[in-house]
Amino acid sequence: MTKPGVLIHSEEISTQLTGAKAWKVRYHSSDVNGRPHEVTGLVIAPEKVDGDRPVMTWGHGTTGLGDASCPSAQPDPAREIITYFEPESTQQIDYGVPGVQGFLDAGWVVCATDYQGLGTPGVHQYTVGLTQARDTINIVHAARSMNVGAGTAVGCMGWSEGGGTAAAIAELSDEDYGDLNLIGTVGMSPGVSKVGLQIGGALFAALKNPSIPPDGHLIQVLMGTQAANPDTLALSDVMTPLGIHIAETAWNHLPVHHLSDVVARMYRLKGPILNYPPKNWDAWTSAVDAGSAGQKKPVCPVLVCIDLLDGGTVVPDTWQTAYISLAQSLGGTVESHEYPHDDHFSLPASCVHYARDWLTRHLP
Repeated sequence: MTKPGVLIHSEEISTQLTGAKAWKVRYHSSDVNGRPHEVTGLVIAPEKVDGDRPVMTWGHGTTGLGDASCPSAQPDPAREIITYFEPESTQQIDYGVPGVQGFLDAGWVVCATDYQGLGTPGVHQYTVGLTQARDTINIVHAARSMNVGAGTAVGCMGWSEGGGTAAAIAELSDEDYGDLNLIGTVGMSPGVSKVGLQIGGALFAALKNPSIPPDGHLIQVLMGTQAANPDTLALSDVMTPLGIHIAETAWNHLPVHHLSDVVARMYRLKGPILNYPPKNWDAWTSAVDAGSAGQKKPVCPVLVCIDLLDGGTVVPDTWQTAYISLAQSLGGTVESHEYPHDDHFSLPASCVHYARDWLTRHLP
């Protein structure tokens, strides 16, 4: 097995960012259970290679389960974040990195993994935070083998699914970090799967009430968890034959919002998509817990940026604050900053300046 973090390939790509160069990369990583895989992503650096620059590694939010949902495969991928719900959006997914120009101007190298399965073989292990965390740290190892000036001081930011990644990156092993010094991590509206499962709410409601159509995010949670645990979990535990047909037909070419629309229509047109009650559910909840942040004390300070408009859209504020309480109960140093006028999709652009200043204060 090739060591995680080894660079396989890099290709310089164009970017409209000022004073910057960008590369699409492919590198080795491993999942929550230690199985090897390959991952793609972006490395973006100031044009001038200058010593040991700090590195910010970005964990993106939900895009989907397969290659159609790969951030680095979008037009002009090395850019500021643009979300699906903006009038200017031209693609079916959110992509780009919030505040990337500011990080570059301040002398940081920026890494942005696509995550396993998004641009590489296999179903993406959606919301399996420890898999995504390894992908997010291993792209930094890969970047350090390139001539971009990437040093050992690393800060992380992540949003939504990537917020769960940002939480999990602080709970990896010494072997995962290697010579890297994780100085701090920022979760923007973090979707920590263990906490979400405990709280329940709208995302998991369809598992308890067959009259509620499942959302595409729930289908992705189930498929991603099963992909990480193929020896102990089967989609037939939780999905009807119709659900399995939709999932296995659509996963690689339908991004999340398109998938949600298809699932809602098929539910109305053809009937149940989930089993009620689900089978083997104890094994499923154990797998979700094992792949999630919230297992042990974070190795670095944590900042959580909370969107409060309408009680937190997509990831309820109760979910976000419950993660804070959990991390603190494990001995973690956790701060929070609230954004009462932001929803889930406006939050990254609103909070990134505060997040960058916070990470900068934690540099050695």
